[in-house]
Amino acid sequence: MFPVLYHAHHVLHTEDLPFWLDLADRYPGPILELGCGTGRVLVSLAKAGKEVYGMDIATDMLAFLHQHLASDLQGKVFIFQADFTRFHLGLNFGLILLPCNTLSTLQTQDRRALLKCVRNHLLQEGSFVASMPNPYILQSISSQKQPEVEDVFSSPIDGESIQVSCSWKRTKSFFNIQWHYDRLQPDGHINRHSVQVTHYLTEPQVYLEEMYRAGFKSHIVYGDFDYSTFTPESPYCIILAS
Repeated sequence: MFPVLYHAHHVLHTEDLPFWLDLADRYPGPILELGCGTGRVLVSLAKAGKEVYGMDIATDMLAFLHQHLASDLQGKVFIFQADFTRFHLGLNFGLILLPCNTLSTLQTQDRRALLKCVRNHLLQEGSFVASMPNPYILQSISSQKQPEVEDVFSSPIDGESIQVSCSWKRTKSFFNIQWHYDRLQPDGHINRHSVQVTHYLTEPQVYLEEMYRAGFKSHIVYGDFDYSTFTPESPYCIILAS
Protein backbone atom coordinates (compact mmCIF):
# COMPACT_ATOMS: atom_id res chain seq x y z
CA MET A 1 0.00 0.00 0.00
CA PHE A 2 2.70 2.54 0.90
CA PRO A 3 4.37 2.78 -2.56
CA VAL A 4 0.93 3.50 -4.07
CA LEU A 5 0.24 6.28 -1.55
CA TYR A 6 3.78 7.64 -1.77
CA HIS A 7 3.69 7.87 -5.55
CA ALA A 8 0.21 9.40 -5.74
CA HIS A 9 1.30 12.03 -3.20
CA HIS A 10 4.68 12.92 -4.65
CA VAL A 11 3.70 13.09 -8.33
CA LEU A 12 1.65 16.14 -7.32
CA HIS A 13 4.94 18.00 -6.85
CA THR A 14 6.80 18.80 -10.07
CA GLU A 15 8.59 22.06 -9.26
CA ASP A 16 12.02 20.40 -9.27
CA LEU A 17 11.66 18.42 -12.52
CA PRO A 18 12.78 21.21 -14.91
CA PHE A 19 15.98 21.50 -12.87
CA TRP A 20 16.86 17.80 -13.20
CA LEU A 21 15.91 17.77 -16.89
CA ASP A 22 18.09 20.79 -17.59
CA LEU A 23 21.06 19.22 -15.81
CA ALA A 24 20.55 16.02 -17.79
CA ASP A 25 20.99 17.98 -21.03
CA ARG A 26 24.35 19.36 -19.85
CA TYR A 27 26.18 16.07 -19.29
CA PRO A 28 27.06 13.28 -21.72
CA GLY A 29 26.61 9.64 -20.93
CA PRO A 30 23.99 7.76 -18.93
CA ILE A 31 22.43 9.08 -15.72
CA LEU A 32 22.22 7.32 -12.36
CA GLU A 33 19.56 8.27 -9.82
CA LEU A 34 20.16 7.07 -6.28
CA GLY A 35 17.09 6.52 -4.11
CA CYS A 36 14.84 6.53 -7.16
CA GLY A 37 11.81 5.20 -5.25
CA THR A 38 8.74 4.88 -7.46
CA GLY A 39 10.40 6.81 -10.29
CA ARG A 40 8.97 10.33 -10.20
CA VAL A 41 12.28 11.85 -11.38
CA LEU A 42 13.60 8.79 -13.18
CA VAL A 43 10.60 8.40 -15.48
CA SER A 44 10.64 12.11 -16.35
CA LEU A 45 14.27 11.79 -17.46
CA ALA A 46 13.50 8.65 -19.49
CA LYS A 47 10.56 10.37 -21.21
CA ALA A 48 12.98 13.11 -22.24
CA GLY A 49 15.04 10.48 -24.08
CA LYS A 50 17.77 9.94 -21.47
CA GLU A 51 19.34 6.59 -20.69
CA VAL A 52 18.74 6.30 -16.95
CA TYR A 53 19.67 3.88 -14.20
CA GLY A 54 17.77 3.83 -10.91
CA MET A 55 18.83 2.40 -7.57
CA ASP A 56 16.89 1.93 -4.35
CA ILE A 57 17.07 -0.44 -1.40
CA ALA A 58 13.27 -0.73 -1.07
CA THR A 59 12.03 -3.67 -3.13
CA ASP A 60 8.38 -2.64 -2.84
CA MET A 61 9.11 0.81 -4.30
CA LEU A 62 11.07 -0.71 -7.18
CA ALA A 63 8.31 -3.26 -7.81
CA PHE A 64 5.83 -0.40 -8.18
CA LEU A 65 8.19 1.39 -10.57
CA HIS A 66 8.69 -1.73 -12.68
CA GLN A 67 4.97 -2.54 -12.82
CA HIS A 68 4.00 0.97 -13.91
CA LEU A 69 6.81 1.63 -16.36
CA ALA A 70 5.44 2.27 -19.85
CA SER A 71 6.47 -0.28 -22.47
CA ASP A 72 8.16 2.36 -24.65
CA LEU A 73 10.52 3.20 -21.75
CA GLN A 74 11.60 -0.36 -20.99
CA GLY A 75 14.83 -0.07 -22.99
CA LYS A 76 15.76 3.30 -21.48
CA VAL A 77 15.37 2.52 -17.78
CA PHE A 78 17.52 0.06 -15.83
CA ILE A 79 16.68 -0.64 -12.20
CA PHE A 80 18.89 -2.03 -9.42
CA GLN A 81 17.97 -3.04 -5.88
CA ALA A 82 20.95 -2.08 -3.70
CA ASP A 83 22.19 0.03 -0.81
CA PHE A 84 23.30 3.23 -2.53
CA THR A 85 25.97 3.85 0.10
CA ARG A 86 27.75 0.62 -0.89
CA PHE A 87 27.44 -0.43 -4.51
CA HIS A 88 29.52 -1.35 -7.54
CA LEU A 89 27.95 -1.41 -11.01
CA GLY A 90 31.00 -1.50 -13.24
CA LEU A 91 29.60 1.50 -15.10
CA ASN A 92 30.45 5.21 -15.27
CA PHE A 93 27.96 8.05 -15.49
CA GLY A 94 28.06 11.63 -16.64
CA LEU A 95 25.56 12.63 -13.98
CA ILE A 96 24.62 11.02 -10.65
CA LEU A 97 21.59 12.40 -8.82
CA LEU A 98 20.40 12.15 -5.23
CA PRO A 99 17.16 14.18 -5.29
CA CYS A 100 14.11 14.30 -3.00
CA ASN A 101 15.76 15.52 0.21
CA THR A 102 17.71 12.30 0.79
CA LEU A 103 21.31 13.31 1.57
CA SER A 104 20.44 14.89 4.91
CA THR A 105 18.84 11.62 6.09
CA LEU A 106 22.26 9.90 6.12
CA GLN A 107 24.64 9.74 9.05
CA THR A 108 28.30 10.65 8.64
CA GLN A 109 29.68 7.18 7.91
CA ASP A 110 26.99 6.49 5.31
CA ARG A 111 27.55 9.85 3.59
CA ARG A 112 31.26 9.13 3.30
CA ALA A 113 30.60 5.65 1.91
CA LEU A 114 28.11 7.10 -0.55
CA LEU A 115 30.54 9.76 -1.79
CA LYS A 116 33.25 7.15 -2.33
CA CYS A 117 30.88 5.05 -4.45
CA VAL A 118 29.70 8.08 -6.40
CA ARG A 119 33.24 9.24 -7.13
CA ASN A 120 34.15 5.78 -8.42
CA HIS A 121 31.17 5.75 -10.80
CA LEU A 122 31.52 9.21 -12.36
CA LEU A 123 33.04 9.97 -15.72
CA GLN A 124 36.05 12.30 -15.56
CA GLU A 125 33.94 15.37 -16.38
CA GLY A 126 30.85 14.15 -14.55
CA SER A 127 29.00 15.69 -11.62
CA PHE A 128 27.07 14.61 -8.55
CA VAL A 129 24.01 16.64 -7.54
CA ALA A 130 22.07 16.27 -4.29
CA SER A 131 19.13 18.28 -2.94
CA MET A 132 17.99 18.57 0.67
CA PRO A 133 16.09 20.96 2.93
CA ASN A 134 18.03 24.01 4.07
CA PRO A 135 19.23 23.01 7.58
CA TYR A 136 19.22 26.64 8.70
CA ILE A 137 15.50 26.86 7.95
CA LEU A 138 14.80 23.64 9.85
CA GLN A 139 16.85 24.92 12.79
CA SER A 140 14.81 28.13 12.92
CA ILE A 141 11.26 26.74 13.00
CA SER A 142 9.32 25.61 16.06
CA SER A 143 10.66 22.58 17.91
CA GLN A 144 7.48 20.60 17.34
CA LYS A 145 4.20 20.67 15.44
CA GLN A 146 1.00 18.69 15.68
CA PRO A 147 -0.41 17.12 12.50
CA GLU A 148 -1.88 19.54 9.96
CA VAL A 149 -3.32 18.67 6.55
CA GLU A 150 -0.82 19.43 3.77
CA ASP A 151 -2.34 17.72 0.70
CA VAL A 152 -5.41 15.83 -0.43
CA PHE A 153 -5.44 13.37 -3.32
CA SER A 154 -7.57 10.54 -4.65
CA SER A 155 -6.44 7.00 -3.97
CA PRO A 156 -5.39 5.24 -7.22
CA ILE A 157 -6.91 2.06 -5.80
CA ASP A 158 -10.52 3.09 -5.16
CA GLY A 159 -10.75 6.84 -5.77
CA GLU A 160 -11.35 7.63 -2.11
CA SER A 161 -9.83 10.84 -0.72
CA ILE A 162 -6.55 10.57 1.13
CA GLN A 163 -5.55 13.39 3.48
CA VAL A 164 -1.83 13.94 3.97
CA SER A 165 -0.69 15.61 7.18
CA CYS A 166 2.68 16.00 8.85
CA SER A 167 4.00 16.53 12.34
CA TRP A 168 7.54 17.03 13.57
CA LYS A 169 9.90 17.24 16.49
CA ARG A 170 13.22 19.08 16.31
CA THR A 171 16.32 19.03 18.48
CA LYS A 172 19.65 20.79 17.95
CA SER A 173 20.92 17.81 15.95
CA PHE A 174 18.02 16.44 13.95
CA PHE A 175 14.58 17.14 12.54
CA ASN A 176 12.18 14.20 12.83
CA ILE A 177 9.13 14.46 10.57
CA GLN A 178 6.17 12.10 10.36
CA TRP A 179 3.91 11.93 7.31
CA HIS A 180 0.40 10.58 7.87
CA TYR A 181 -1.86 9.26 5.10
CA ASP A 182 -5.45 9.16 6.37
CA ARG A 183 -8.44 7.49 4.71
CA LEU A 184 -11.88 8.06 6.27
CA GLN A 185 -13.77 4.78 6.50
CA PRO A 186 -17.59 4.54 6.03
CA ASP A 187 -18.00 3.78 9.75
CA GLY A 188 -16.23 7.03 10.66
CA HIS A 189 -12.93 5.47 11.65
CA ILE A 190 -9.68 6.70 10.12
CA ASN A 191 -7.30 4.26 8.47
CA ARG A 192 -3.87 5.83 8.93
CA HIS A 193 -0.53 4.88 7.36
CA SER A 194 2.47 6.77 8.76
CA VAL A 195 6.10 7.05 7.74
CA GLN A 196 8.90 8.73 9.65
CA VAL A 197 11.95 10.50 8.22
CA THR A 198 14.87 11.98 10.15
CA HIS A 199 16.94 14.84 8.70
CA TYR A 200 20.27 15.54 10.38
CA LEU A 201 20.86 19.27 10.79
CA THR A 202 24.35 19.18 9.35
CA GLU A 203 25.68 22.51 8.09
CA PRO A 204 26.41 22.76 4.34
CA GLN A 205 30.12 23.33 4.91
CA VAL A 206 30.41 19.85 6.42
CA TYR A 207 29.00 18.29 3.24
CA LEU A 208 31.42 20.32 1.12
CA GLU A 209 34.41 19.23 3.20
CA GLU A 210 33.35 15.60 2.92
CA MET A 211 33.02 15.93 -0.83
CA TYR A 212 36.46 17.49 -1.13
CA ARG A 213 38.00 14.65 0.87
CA ALA A 214 36.19 12.16 -1.41
CA GLY A 215 37.94 13.64 -4.45
CA PHE A 216 35.51 16.29 -5.70
CA LYS A 217 37.47 19.40 -6.65
CA SER A 218 34.75 21.98 -7.26
CA HIS A 219 31.22 22.67 -6.12
CA ILE A 220 28.28 25.03 -6.55
CA VAL A 221 25.58 25.44 -3.91
CA TYR A 222 22.10 26.54 -5.01
CA GLY A 223 19.24 27.63 -2.78
CA ASP A 224 16.38 26.54 -5.03
CA PHE A 225 15.60 24.79 -8.30
CA ASP A 226 15.86 28.09 -10.20
CA TYR A 227 19.68 28.03 -9.74
CA SER A 228 19.51 30.89 -7.21
CA THR A 229 22.51 31.30 -4.91
CA PHE A 230 22.24 29.57 -1.55
CA THR A 231 21.60 31.75 1.49
CA PRO A 232 20.50 30.90 5.06
CA GLU A 233 16.96 31.87 3.99
CA SER A 234 16.82 29.60 0.92
CA PRO A 235 14.22 26.83 0.94
CA TYR A 236 16.73 24.18 -0.20
CA CYS A 237 20.40 23.35 -0.20
CA ILE A 238 21.35 21.84 -3.58
CA ILE A 239 24.99 20.87 -4.05
CA LEU A 240 26.56 20.24 -7.46
CA ALA A 241 30.01 18.66 -7.05
CA SER A 242 32.41 17.89 -9.89
